[in-house]
Amino acid sequence: MPFGETKVYFDGSHYIAIPHTTRPSKKRPYKLEETITVIQDEVKDSAENVEPSISLDNKENIEQIENTEIIEEETKKQETKPKTARQMTKKELFNELYIKYIDYKKKERKKLIIQDMLPYFENKELCVSFVNTNFDRKLRNLICRRVRMVRKANLVNFNYFCTFTYDDKKHTEESFKKKLKTCFRNLCYRNDWKYMGVWERAPETKRLHFHGLFEIPDKAMVGELFEHSDYNINSHRRTKTIQNSYFNERFGRSDFEKIVSKEDLYKEISYIVKYLEKTEEKIVYSKGLYQYFISDIMDEDIVCTIGQEDKKLLLFDDFTCWDEGCLMGKVSPKVIAQMRKCN
Repeated sequence: MPFGETKVYFDGSHYIAIPHTTRPSKKRPYKLEETITVIQDEVKDSAENVEPSISLDNKENIEQIENTEIIEEETKKQETKPKTARQMTKKELFNELYIKYIDYKKKERKKLIIQDMLPYFENKELCVSFVNTNFDRKLRNLICRRVRMVRKANLVNFNYFCTFTYDDKKHTEESFKKKLKTCFRNLCYRNDWKYMGVWERAPETKRLHFHGLFEIPDKAMVGELFEHSDYNINSHRRTKTIQNSYFNERFGRSDFEKIVSKEDLYKEISYIVKYLEKTEEKIVYSKGLYQYFISDIMDEDIVCTIGQEDKKLLLFDDFTCWDEGCLMGKVSPKVIAQMRKCN
């Protein structure tokens, strides 16, 4: 029996179809979360936290050394900082603490979060149970985001992996992020670019830059690509990179790496997924990226059923695509481009 209106995705090796099903559903009542009052120290950026620069080049600096004792006494008097009270839910507090301790290992991070949230629970058992539940929620959300990103990437013919970094003389961090997103949006609309990527900060310098996978059609490249040789701090040797004059003039530095095989694509996908796990960054998508395309599936195109309760269909690599009874042809990038899409 043929299956109509199935959602088909590519997992990197095989095409898999999810048959259309209808399930009766009812609205569940929205559960209001309990709000708590969180008392925190008010953070102030003042001169009291800056150590005076001391140099022994002249007599005036000797007086500075003597005055450091007075400065230390004044800082001790100002140790009591004003407190701020904030109204939030326990879930919002957990999310803030999760990001605050993101650089710690999982065991240490969980211990610190429990320690900070313990005053807002009746006993430690309730606190530990709440934190464990939310750690499971974070893991489940991470898996869903990773699966969604990989499925979208497998239905697009990405041909470049790009990195963009701003120059302090041309942009601030805020203007760089805003104008680069505007530039991508215009290129997607005018030149049919497609992309997905993530914002990331350098481990040492904390400088913001953007890593992304791009599908750039033929004759749609802006600017000129040229080879640039410079010194790589990480590898401690000179390296050659491909840069783009259009982005260099407007932002600072750009690196374009050609994707020539599936192995290159999966390596770059893994590179982006790494930041999902380490920094809790969100993937940025352009319009027109979908997880599935819609097709009718005939019995002769099904290898077997797979998945939980055998609800999915494993398809042959050359299965035939049908759209509402119309024959579209054997599956291929051109045929997939003509099929209806969904998420």
